Amino acid sequence: MQEQLLQLRQLIQAVYPLPDEDWHAFTGIWQLFSAKRKEIITAAGEKEKYLYFVVEGVQRIYYYDEEHREATLVFTYAPSFGGVLDAMMLRQASRYFYETLTPSVFLRAAYSQVETIMKTRPAVETMVRLGVTNALSGLLERLVEIQCYSSEDKFRKLLRRSPHILRLIPHKYLANYLGIDPTNFSKLINKIRI
Repeated sequence: MQEQLLQLRQLIQAVYPLPDEDWHAFTGIWQLFSAKRKEIITAAGEKEKYLYFVVEGVQRIYYYDEEHREATLVFTYAPSFGGVLDAMMLRQASRYFYETLTPSVFLRAAYSQVETIMKTRPAVETMVRLGVTNALSGLLERLVEIQCYSSEDKFRKLLRRSPHILRLIPHKYLANYLGIDPTNFSKLINKIRI
């Protein structure tokens, strides 16, 4: 588990470096967890009990409505945090599904333990707040893309932001994420040189 904790520390250092004593307290709450391909980690209607740190694999958060339409909202892959964060932090039932797309390995911490550490260690609370703020900033940027950009511009922006994503994630999920018909998505792949 030392290697996975080192990956976690590298990500945290980029967000908000923790003093050693806070880091050591923070490492004590994590456990290894693995899941198979296409496994629902959190289902809509369930409470999100854990904060995940992705060590291996690819996951997605998606919404499924009463008319059986699906909307892929977020992808997570190493090294990043995962889980349905709003449900976890608000302590309410999730409106979304968190699903593995590939076999996945995580570190996970019970939110009750994360919350306790945040209350007793201000540096950890600051790091979590900055991490959530960065996630919100990225989400707002994505909303602008969805509402203002053409399909081709959304595709180009995605490739600039994450050039490796076409190799990681099945194209049908990327098309859904961008709000593009799968046939048009295929045309964009052939049209735009990467």
